[in-house]
Amino acid sequence: MLVELAVENYAVIEKARVRFHPGLNLLTGETGSGKSIVVDALGLLLGGRASPEMVRSGAERARISGIFEVAESPALAKLLEDAGIEMEDRELLVEREIQAGKSRAFVGNRPATAALLRDLAVHLGDIHGQHDQQQLFSPAVQCDMLDAFAGAADLAAQVAETYLAWRRAAVECAELESSAQEQLRLADLWAFQRQEIEAVAPHPGEDAELENERRVLRNVVRLQELAGGAYAALYEDPASASAQLGTIAKRLEELARIDESAREMLTQLQPATIALQETAHSLRHYLGKLEADPGRLDEVEDRLAALEKLKRKYGASVEQVLQFLEQVRSHLTAVETADDRRSVLQKEVAAFAQAYETAAKKLSARRKEAAAQLGKRVEQELAALAMEKTRIEIRVVINMDPAEWSERGIDTVVFLIAPNLGDELKPLDKIASGGELSRVALALKTCTAAPATARKKDLPRTLVFDEVDAGVGGSAAEAVGRRLKKLSGANQVICVTHLPQIAGFADHHYFVEKHSEHGRTIASIEELAPDARTREIGRMLSGERITQEALRHAEQLLKMAAK
Repeated sequence: MLVELAVENYAVIEKARVRFHPGLNLLTGETGSGKSIVVDALGLLLGGRASPEMVRSGAERARISGIFEVAESPALAKLLEDAGIEMEDRELLVEREIQAGKSRAFVGNRPATAALLRDLAVHLGDIHGQHDQQQLFSPAVQCDMLDAFAGAADLAAQVAETYLAWRRAAVECAELESSAQEQLRLADLWAFQRQEIEAVAPHPGEDAELENERRVLRNVVRLQELAGGAYAALYEDPASASAQLGTIAKRLEELARIDESAREMLTQLQPATIALQETAHSLRHYLGKLEADPGRLDEVEDRLAALEKLKRKYGASVEQVLQFLEQVRSHLTAVETADDRRSVLQKEVAAFAQAYETAAKKLSARRKEAAAQLGKRVEQELAALAMEKTRIEIRVVINMDPAEWSERGIDTVVFLIAPNLGDELKPLDKIASGGELSRVALALKTCTAAPATARKKDLPRTLVFDEVDAGVGGSAAEAVGRRLKKLSGANQVICVTHLPQIAGFADHHYFVEKHSEHGRTIASIEELAPDARTREIGRMLSGERITQEALRHAEQLLKMAAK
């Protein structure tokens, strides 16, 4: 749902900030006041084409930003995650900046592409009235609308889930088939590598331990000199630290016999005495182990050479060599079990294919039945919207070729229309009139919209209608208004209108006005209070001079719309 739209230096709008609400939001104003510019600005946020010509004269850049409150959606969350964008409190800031020769987009204050905006548009809103903004032209959207009308959303989800499972199994099976020969060729190499590493049988940290042992064996004489000298200075020499410490202890004992307060110093000396004795004991034990062993040195050198050979081939450390060994073992196990895995996959592929065909055929039958009903319903709606000669046909074309299977089943759904008597049925994107297209979209949305109770459990989605009242009036205009009102029960609807019959149904009414200021034309947007709203509808009824009769008629329109 669009919470706020800010427009700066775009066309005739110098600066405007508009808060939108759930329900039906209508924009009115004099012809050329800039009402459709608001819709165009919103279209840019949904990935529309940017043109430097839309930058306000005298300004360096135009900037449009919108704050959208979005529902929790795994698809939207993944789209944002893949783009590295974080969303706070279910609100998403989308911005578009237009400069001479280029435009920039931002989502969540991070740079984004126009393609990302178009992907986000599916989750944010849908504009009806501009051909380059129409999601309604998408076969996928048409298929989803038919499923919604048929009440087949759960069955469609089952078809999609089964298709993905079938596809995953089929791809894995194909990969096994294509790589079988290559895997067998590599198996001999993997077996040799495994045998070579297992023959040495290294263990983690072994190379570091052996490096230390080699340094010791190469420097036995020097180590004996250092350790022996330390032991003598610590314990053996007449003037050793041990002897000196003993002398100090005796004198402190004599001192304590005379002055009892000095006994604490004797107590403090005891840990040093114990530490000295333990260190001397450790040095004596260390010296006892030190001996030249040329045979052991050769063994260590050979072992290190074997480890170095493995590290040169399979990893920079023994740990990496062992990781490589695990990978080789895994590859060999996969080769050994490939036939069994391929057999299991083939059975899975066949089972998933059968389950998919069963569910897809059931969905196809549901779609065919609903297509005829939806076509008639839309024609009835269009008749009430001053398009009584319009024919609608929804074709469901079945293709059982597995190469054409998709998440949406075995069908291709196409919405065809003939707006005038004698016209040939054509796809929706061949309609020339934006007003006709808006009314077709309104009729389709009305027939397939979720009930108003859906708003209680989810945020309303933004639907924008421009030119929806083109070429209609009287009872047809009232019919348009009632359908917009009905649609706003479960969606946020933003609509530009010129007709008072439609304006009377608004939950929130905005007035767009263009005026001159300091020799410049400026457009402003204001949300109308009830009294101002009555006057605006009166203006729409009577023109520039608002009469009392027009005001009474406006009040009557508002009362009728509220029923």
